[in-house]
Amino acid sequence: MGDGDNPITSLVDAAVSGDEPAWRELVDRYTPLLASVLRRFGLGAAETQDVAQTVCLRVVEHLGSLREPRALPSWLISIAKREALRCVSDWQRSVPYDPLDPSWLPSATEGAEPDAELLRAERHEALLAGLAELSARQREFLILLTADPPLSYAQISERARIPPGSIGPTRARALGRLRGTFAVKAYLASREVAGDETACLDRAAVGDADGSRNGYLG
Repeated sequence: MGDGDNPITSLVDAAVSGDEPAWRELVDRYTPLLASVLRRFGLGAAETQDVAQTVCLRVVEHLGSLREPRALPSWLISIAKREALRCVSDWQRSVPYDPLDPSWLPSATEGAEPDAELLRAERHEALLAGLAELSARQREFLILLTADPPLSYAQISERARIPPGSIGPTRARALGRLRGTFAVKAYLASREVAGDETACLDRAAVGDADGSRNGYLG
Protein backbone atom coordinates (compact mmCIF):
# COMPACT_ATOMS: atom_id res chain seq x y z
CA MET A 1 0.00 0.00 0.00
CA GLY A 2 1.42 3.35 -0.96
CA ASP A 3 1.67 6.29 1.41
CA GLY A 4 -1.17 8.12 -0.30
CA ASP A 5 -3.62 5.24 -0.46
CA ASN A 6 -6.94 5.32 1.36
CA PRO A 7 -7.00 8.86 2.79
CA ILE A 8 -9.55 9.24 5.56
CA THR A 9 -11.89 11.42 3.49
CA SER A 10 -12.05 8.84 0.72
CA LEU A 11 -12.53 6.02 3.21
CA VAL A 12 -15.41 7.83 4.93
CA ASP A 13 -17.09 8.61 1.61
CA ALA A 14 -16.73 5.00 0.50
CA ALA A 15 -18.01 3.64 3.82
CA VAL A 16 -21.05 5.92 3.67
CA SER A 17 -21.74 4.53 0.20
CA GLY A 18 -21.81 1.02 1.62
CA ASP A 19 -18.28 -0.09 0.80
CA GLU A 20 -17.58 -2.86 3.34
CA PRO A 21 -13.77 -2.95 2.80
CA ALA A 22 -13.64 0.82 3.43
CA TRP A 23 -15.56 0.37 6.66
CA ARG A 24 -13.24 -2.42 7.79
CA GLU A 25 -10.26 -0.20 7.00
CA LEU A 26 -11.71 2.56 9.19
CA VAL A 27 -12.25 0.02 11.96
CA ASP A 28 -8.64 -1.16 11.70
CA ARG A 29 -7.30 2.39 11.78
CA TYR A 30 -9.38 3.69 14.68
CA THR A 31 -9.70 0.68 17.00
CA PRO A 32 -6.47 1.63 18.88
CA LEU A 33 -7.87 5.11 19.51
CA LEU A 34 -11.19 3.76 20.77
CA ALA A 35 -9.44 1.22 22.99
CA SER A 36 -7.24 3.94 24.48
CA VAL A 37 -10.22 6.14 25.34
CA LEU A 38 -12.25 3.33 26.92
CA ARG A 39 -9.32 2.05 28.96
CA ARG A 40 -9.33 5.30 30.93
CA PHE A 41 -12.74 4.46 32.43
CA GLY A 42 -11.67 1.23 34.12
CA LEU A 43 -14.40 -0.86 32.50
CA GLY A 44 -14.28 -4.63 32.62
CA ALA A 45 -13.73 -6.66 29.48
CA ALA A 46 -17.44 -7.34 28.92
CA GLU A 47 -18.43 -3.71 29.55
CA THR A 48 -15.66 -2.48 27.26
CA GLN A 49 -16.85 -4.78 24.49
CA ASP A 50 -20.46 -3.63 24.95
CA VAL A 51 -19.54 0.05 24.91
CA ALA A 52 -17.29 -0.38 21.87
CA GLN A 53 -20.05 -2.12 19.96
CA THR A 54 -22.45 0.68 20.88
CA VAL A 55 -19.93 3.26 19.66
CA CYS A 56 -19.56 1.30 16.44
CA LEU A 57 -23.34 1.32 15.96
CA ARG A 58 -23.54 5.08 16.57
CA VAL A 59 -20.80 5.69 14.02
CA VAL A 60 -22.55 3.52 11.42
CA GLU A 61 -25.84 5.32 12.03
CA HIS A 62 -24.48 8.84 11.75
CA LEU A 63 -21.33 8.63 9.62
CA GLY A 64 -23.18 10.14 6.67
CA SER A 65 -23.91 13.29 8.67
CA LEU A 66 -20.23 13.97 9.39
CA ARG A 67 -19.47 17.16 7.48
CA GLU A 68 -15.69 17.00 7.90
CA PRO A 69 -14.32 13.44 7.62
CA ARG A 70 -11.03 14.53 9.17
CA ALA A 71 -12.98 15.32 12.35
CA LEU A 72 -13.80 11.61 12.71
CA PRO A 73 -11.29 11.06 15.57
CA SER A 74 -12.69 13.84 17.79
CA TRP A 75 -16.22 12.68 17.02
CA LEU A 76 -15.29 9.10 17.88
CA ILE A 77 -13.67 10.22 21.16
CA SER A 78 -16.79 12.20 22.14
CA ILE A 79 -19.10 9.26 21.44
CA ALA A 80 -16.83 6.83 23.29
CA LYS A 81 -16.60 9.05 26.37
CA ARG A 82 -20.36 9.60 26.45
CA GLU A 83 -21.16 5.89 26.15
CA ALA A 84 -18.49 4.94 28.70
CA LEU A 85 -19.84 7.47 31.20
CA ARG A 86 -23.34 6.10 30.65
CA CYS A 87 -22.07 2.59 31.33
CA VAL A 88 -20.27 3.67 34.52
CA SER A 89 -23.35 5.57 35.70
CA ASP A 90 -25.62 2.57 35.08
CA TRP A 91 -23.23 0.31 37.00
CA GLN A 92 -23.00 2.69 39.96
CA ARG A 93 -26.80 2.92 40.21
CA SER A 94 -27.09 -0.87 40.24
CA VAL A 95 -24.63 -1.42 43.13
CA PRO A 96 -25.57 -0.61 46.76
CA TYR A 97 -23.52 2.30 48.02
CA ASP A 98 -21.78 2.11 51.40
CA PRO A 99 -19.98 5.39 52.16
CA LEU A 100 -17.92 3.63 54.86
CA ASP A 101 -16.57 1.05 52.46
CA PRO A 102 -12.95 2.04 51.59
CA SER A 103 -13.37 0.45 48.14
CA TRP A 104 -15.78 3.25 47.22
CA LEU A 105 -13.25 5.77 46.04
CA PRO A 106 -13.94 8.53 43.52
CA SER A 107 -13.54 7.21 40.01
CA ALA A 108 -11.73 8.96 37.18
CA THR A 109 -15.10 9.99 35.76
CA GLU A 110 -16.28 11.72 38.97
CA GLY A 111 -13.73 14.49 38.99
CA ALA A 112 -11.07 16.18 36.99
CA GLU A 113 -8.01 14.16 36.14
CA PRO A 114 -4.64 15.43 37.33
CA ASP A 115 -3.31 17.91 34.81
CA ALA A 116 -0.31 15.79 33.84
CA GLU A 117 -2.42 12.69 33.24
CA LEU A 118 -5.02 14.64 31.28
CA LEU A 119 -2.37 16.18 29.05
CA ARG A 120 -0.76 12.78 28.52
CA ALA A 121 -4.10 11.23 27.59
CA GLU A 122 -4.97 14.05 25.19
CA ARG A 123 -1.59 13.82 23.51
CA HIS A 124 -1.81 10.05 23.24
CA GLU A 125 -5.26 10.26 21.67
CA ALA A 126 -4.06 12.89 19.18
CA LEU A 127 -1.11 10.69 18.23
CA LEU A 128 -3.29 7.62 17.78
CA ALA A 129 -5.66 9.66 15.63
CA GLY A 130 -2.68 10.89 13.62
CA LEU A 131 -1.45 7.34 13.15
CA ALA A 132 -4.83 6.42 11.72
CA GLU A 133 -4.29 8.97 8.95
CA LEU A 134 -1.05 7.32 7.85
CA SER A 135 -0.69 4.41 5.48
CA ALA A 136 -0.61 0.94 7.01
CA ARG A 137 3.08 0.64 6.16
CA GLN A 138 4.01 3.82 8.00
CA ARG A 139 1.85 2.94 11.01
CA GLU A 140 3.45 -0.46 11.38
CA PHE A 141 6.93 0.99 10.89
CA LEU A 142 6.45 3.53 13.71
CA ILE A 143 5.12 0.78 15.97
CA LEU A 144 8.25 -1.28 15.27
CA LEU A 145 10.37 1.70 16.31
CA THR A 146 8.66 1.92 19.69
CA ALA A 147 8.49 -1.79 20.49
CA ASP A 148 9.10 -2.76 24.11
CA PRO A 149 11.66 -4.19 24.53
CA PRO A 150 13.30 -2.21 21.73
CA LEU A 151 14.07 -4.01 18.49
CA SER A 152 17.50 -3.93 16.90
CA TYR A 153 18.00 -2.27 13.51
CA ALA A 154 18.47 -5.75 12.06
CA GLN A 155 15.09 -6.86 13.42
CA ILE A 156 13.37 -3.70 12.22
CA SER A 157 14.99 -4.11 8.82
CA GLU A 158 13.76 -7.69 8.54
CA ARG A 159 10.21 -7.00 9.68
CA ALA A 160 9.79 -3.78 7.71
CA ARG A 161 11.53 -5.29 4.66
CA ILE A 162 13.82 -2.30 4.18
CA PRO A 163 17.64 -2.04 4.27
CA PRO A 164 19.14 -1.06 7.64
CA GLY A 165 20.56 2.09 6.07
CA SER A 166 17.04 3.22 5.11
CA ILE A 167 15.64 3.06 8.63
CA GLY A 168 16.76 6.57 9.61
CA PRO A 169 15.41 8.36 6.51
CA THR A 170 12.20 6.28 6.62
CA ARG A 171 11.75 7.17 10.27
CA ALA A 172 12.20 10.86 9.51
CA ARG A 173 9.65 10.73 6.70
CA ALA A 174 7.12 8.81 8.81
CA LEU A 175 7.43 11.20 11.76
CA GLY A 176 7.16 14.14 9.36
CA ARG A 177 3.94 12.68 7.98
CA LEU A 178 2.68 12.12 11.52
CA ARG A 179 3.41 15.71 12.52
CA GLY A 180 1.59 16.87 9.39
CA THR A 181 -1.61 14.92 10.01
CA PHE A 182 -4.79 16.82 10.70
CA ALA A 183 -5.14 15.33 14.20
CA VAL A 184 -1.61 16.12 15.40
CA LYS A 185 -1.56 19.60 13.87
CA ALA A 186 -4.89 20.40 15.53
CA TYR A 187 -3.59 19.18 18.87
CA LEU A 188 -0.35 21.15 18.65
CA ALA A 189 -2.25 24.28 17.62
CA SER A 190 -4.65 23.91 20.55
CA ARG A 191 -1.80 23.47 23.01
CA GLU A 192 0.34 26.22 21.45
CA VAL A 193 3.35 24.11 22.19
CA ALA A 194 6.80 24.17 20.71
CA GLY A 195 9.97 22.15 20.84
CA ASP A 196 9.70 19.64 23.60
CA GLU A 197 6.09 18.67 22.86
CA THR A 198 6.89 17.73 19.27
CA ALA A 199 10.07 16.04 20.46
CA CYS A 200 7.84 13.63 22.38
CA LEU A 201 6.73 12.23 19.03
CA ASP A 202 9.89 10.15 18.85
CA ARG A 203 8.83 7.89 21.71
CA ALA A 204 5.27 8.87 22.60
CA ALA A 205 4.14 8.83 18.99
CA VAL A 206 2.56 5.41 19.22
CA GLY A 207 2.90 4.59 22.91
CA ASP A 208 1.03 1.35 23.40
CA ALA A 209 -0.78 1.53 20.08
CA ASP A 210 0.11 -2.00 19.14
CA GLY A 211 -1.10 -3.19 22.53
CA SER A 212 -4.38 -1.39 21.91
CA ARG A 213 -5.20 -3.52 18.90
CA ASN A 214 -7.97 -5.43 20.58
CA GLY A 215 -10.84 -6.23 18.28
CA TYR A 216 -13.32 -3.96 20.03
CA LEU A 217 -14.97 -2.86 16.82
CA GLY A 218 -14.86 -6.23 15.12
